[in-house]
Amino acid sequence: SLPKEKRIVFIRRQKNLVKRLYQGEIPNDLCPEEKIMAELIQHDRGENSGLQSFIRNFIAILEFDAQRKGEPLTQQELTWYSDCLGRAVTDAIQYFVSNGHHYLDDSNRYLAATAAHITHMLRDFISDLDEGYINIPQEYLEEHAINPKEVEHPLMIAWVKAQVQLARQYFLKGKRYLDQLDILRCKIAGYWYCARFECVLTTIENDGYVLRAAYNERRKFSTKLKLLNLAITLIFRHITRRFLNFMSLTANHNSKENAH
Repeated sequence: SLPKEKRIVFIRRQKNLVKRLYQGEIPNDLCPEEKIMAELIQHDRGENSGLQSFIRNFIAILEFDAQRKGEPLTQQELTWYSDCLGRAVTDAIQYFVSNGHHYLDDSNRYLAATAAHITHMLRDFISDLDEGYINIPQEYLEEHAINPKEVEHPLMIAWVKAQVQLARQYFLKGKRYLDQLDILRCKIAGYWYCARFECVLTTIENDGYVLRAAYNERRKFSTKLKLLNLAITLIFRHITRRFLNFMSLTANHNSKENAH
């Protein structure tokens, strides 16, 4: 709600603050929220930690939002936006859950959180428009001569459907990555994060890809029950997998002993 100039001044302060905190300085004029960041950075563990990635990527996102209000975005900018958010969220989860554990790093690592952000932009599409944020590529609007408010236009529906399919594909690949993790708490956190947004995708599909102003799926009792069942399933699968791995290692060890 602030004028653009004040938004940019605020972001510049945060960027400068992060720089000073990582240099060991602690300013005396911090507000309560900035004190939280100062305390986190004081206890940062690692030169290129997940915490630093989380903070720097999220500030980059906030700076982008401060600049983009009222401006159309290209597909390249929207892709960067979701990729940056996906990296920030994933690195944060893996920093705060079992800090110091060596998490797998492959091409699917950030896709679940990236999918969540794509879904987030669809979920808030109409409310964001009212605030001056446009979550659809400028090229698509210009090529088809449509207004982003025309949510029932066949070409808008086609674009939303493509976004839903992309998010589904990313969720699928992202959860394959989560399945490989050794840390159960991180696995549950990742799956819960996905589930909160996948229910929105289901609603969009059921609505024929016509976006609505609000989605309240997260607050429904059925959603909370689904999250509980998901956690129980993940715990069972995790324990079963570890037991089978243990049995396999034991069998291999016994086989080597017998060979000797």
